[in-house]
Amino acid sequence: MAILVQQVHDAAVFGIEFVRTNQTTGAIAPSGRRLCRALSRHVLSLDTGPRAILEVGPGTGAVTRYIAARLGPRDRLDLVEANPRLAARLERTIEEEPALTGRTRLWVRPVQEQALADYDAIVCGLPFANFDADTVRSIFDQLLGALKPGGRLSFFGYAWTGAVELLAPSRAETRGVLRDIVRRHQIGRELVTWNVPPAWVHHLSAEKGAGR
Repeated sequence: MAILVQQVHDAAVFGIEFVRTNQTTGAIAPSGRRLCRALSRHVLSLDTGPRAILEVGPGTGAVTRYIAARLGPRDRLDLVEANPRLAARLERTIEEEPALTGRTRLWVRPVQEQALADYDAIVCGLPFANFDADTVRSIFDQLLGALKPGGRLSFFGYAWTGAVELLAPSRAETRGVLRDIVRRHQIGRELVTWNVPPAWVHHLSAEKGAGR
């Protein structure tokens, strides 16, 4: 019952923020279980040493909880959330999740304003389809540049964004930038049909020419 109440509350928070700030809050609901699993695919607990994980745009913490379950005892997690109201809910998620206590840092600001460390895995929930092309290019340059050798960056886009482009031609350049980034860096992708709405999850490597 407690989990159901939490899910309903998180969905309500997302709905309010989508109406209030749909430019930066692209999701109409928290990520579903299958989308969370796909986004955290490359967050693996290893015995070889401590790992550094970054989540950008965690919202209320739906994906964060999946990441927490994959953290090793010496891993650390950094979170960057620009929306202060979503960040307030995220702080409660951190307090309620023992796996996050004491090794999670939260910065409440746009990722462009945050100096990043080096990370083994980055999970990104930003609504890139809502951004202009220069912003998308800048953020991906920043995130790919923050990956350690062999690190992975995972992000998603809703399966409906192709139709959105027809309704918003001004975003055609943004779509072009995203396609180019995916073409050069993608190492895999997953279609998550059981999500509201369905979504593509893209897994990227920083090495130039990694994806085709």
